[in-house]
Amino acid sequence: MEEVILDKLKEIEKQYHVRVLLAVESGSRAWGFASGASDYDVRFIYVHPPEWYLSIDPQGTGSKKDVIDYSNHKNLDISGWELTKSLRLFRKSNPTIFEWLRSDLIYLQNELFVEKIHVLESAVLNKVPILHHYFNLAMGNYKKYFQGKDVKIKIYLYILKSLLSCQWIDRYNSFPPNRIQDLIMVMNDEKVKQEVEQLVKQKHLGEEKVSPLNYPVTKEFIEAEIRTIQQRLSSQKGEQKHITNQLDELFRDTLANMWSLK
Repeated sequence: MEEVILDKLKEIEKQYHVRVLLAVESGSRAWGFASGASDYDVRFIYVHPPEWYLSIDPQGTGSKKDVIDYSNHKNLDISGWELTKSLRLFRKSNPTIFEWLRSDLIYLQNELFVEKIHVLESAVLNKVPILHHYFNLAMGNYKKYFQGKDVKIKIYLYILKSLLSCQWIDRYNSFPPNRIQDLIMVMNDEKVKQEVEQLVKQKHLGEEKVSPLNYPVTKEFIEAEIRTIQQRLSSQKGEQKHITNQLDELFRDTLANMWSLK
């Protein structure tokens, strides 16, 4: 499958006249709870040639789209964000960008770009919007899917990953790892840990749904964490980061390096 993905990335570069800076696996395969039937969710950051940026219309308007969706395979979903869009989201501590940068399933990368953006992470990191992001994911999935008798295992794990990510941020003041197996380390309750590990095992085996009644400790943990995080967020405020100049420099250097302008 990796060869298919690399071929698709080459097609994208040729069709859209762009250069891919980073292409990684996202979703369940990167998060540690894929089954054999799980889709491949490839996400990438790309850059256009200089003339694309040197025009009167800003990026993201009209024909100057800042997203590429290229999904024409039954179990392959590929999409990417243009570089300046990615850096603006990175400036806001957008968790999606941070997750891409931490994926251990890398299909393609420009090492110089990746090295430089990693250097800026500590200056960008703002835990409040990240906490809000993961909390909203957990709360949204809980409200939508925990009303029936059975719940999809992947939904269970999405919620748990989000809540454990919040725990990680509060405890270590750093961005959480992608894999749920690493996040489980945060948990203090062995009973919850055992139930979560069982859910991951069932997902790997291809099972689809479970009853919350069979995982009472985990259900209680989810509900308690939602209440705790909600109370905590009500008193937290984000701090404004001022690194636009450094991100502008990263953009210009990347543009020059990728299109041989130096």
